[in-house]
Amino acid sequence: MTEAIDFRQAGFSAERPFRPWREGIFAALAWGATAAVTWGLPDVIQWGATGLFASLAGLVALVFLTLAILVPLRGWQGGVLTHYGPWFIALGLWLLVWEITTAKLGWLPKPFFSPPQGLLHVYMTDWDRLLICVAYTARLWGLGFFLGITLGFAGGVGLGWSKRFAYWGMPLLKLIGPVPASAWIPCAFFIFPSTFHASVFLVALASGIPVAILTASGISQVNRSYYDVARTLGASSRWQIRNVAIPAALPNVFVGLFMGLYYSFAVLVVAEMLGAKFGLGWYLQFNTAYSAYANVYAALVIMALICAGLVRALFSVRDRVLGWQKGIL
Repeated sequence: MTEAIDFRQAGFSAERPFRPWREGIFAALAWGATAAVTWGLPDVIQWGATGLFASLAGLVALVFLTLAILVPLRGWQGGVLTHYGPWFIALGLWLLVWEITTAKLGWLPKPFFSPPQGLLHVYMTDWDRLLICVAYTARLWGLGFFLGITLGFAGGVGLGWSKRFAYWGMPLLKLIGPVPASAWIPCAFFIFPSTFHASVFLVALASGIPVAILTASGISQVNRSYYDVARTLGASSRWQIRNVAIPAALPNVFVGLFMGLYYSFAVLVVAEMLGAKFGLGWYLQFNTAYSAYANVYAALVIMALICAGLVRALFSVRDRVLGWQKGIL
């Protein structure tokens, strides 16, 4: 009994080697059922890429079945299946329900709802236009976001460090900050010479405001004894800002970056809908006008994946930059 208790306290259990096996089987069954239903049952309305989607779902099911067999035979830990196994199962079941309620039974009717093969058909037939729109959106978002966080960070440092700068700047920031960036669309389109420049300004405003506020908050919260020690050792104000204030405020800065990332994407879509000639926001508006909702959903999936990838990349940068916090916080 004592050995069993120590064995479990060490992080192991008798059932652990079989968990990846079970989850691989269940994932294979979920994706296999999706493939069988897609291929075997007739569609209420004809959709493109039905056979291709069924083949891809069957291939995924075969991969999960192979992993489920190899994990116990090879003695692998099955880390991917153990951690993401429930998500693989849920995704397969969700695709199965989505397929049945749209393509097979028509409970969610066309054109407002599209089955999975409808989105796949869009990616196959309209991939060139989607790539152009992704490139335009990336250019617009990149210029606006990095311009906004650069100016927001610089302004936040000034607000948190200089009382004179904060005296004039903080009331303006409190006045502009609560107003959604999309509310400035009429002014931006009137002031700037083109819709592209106005859209860059709106994205920069949406991303820069939270960075400025949280950077100023982080610098103002730094322990004053750090500055006293630095001044005693002969450090200049510029050295204190660069080596004391900014590193101590970085956790707040990254919170502002995450907030600015989400806000900038929301404003980006609105700005592109109002005047851009290309971009994912323009693509959404264009296809909504023609009731091509499969194209709309396909663009939304791309936007979600891009945003998730950027958030993941920002998390990686934060973990690397703030590695000194490990063991402290």
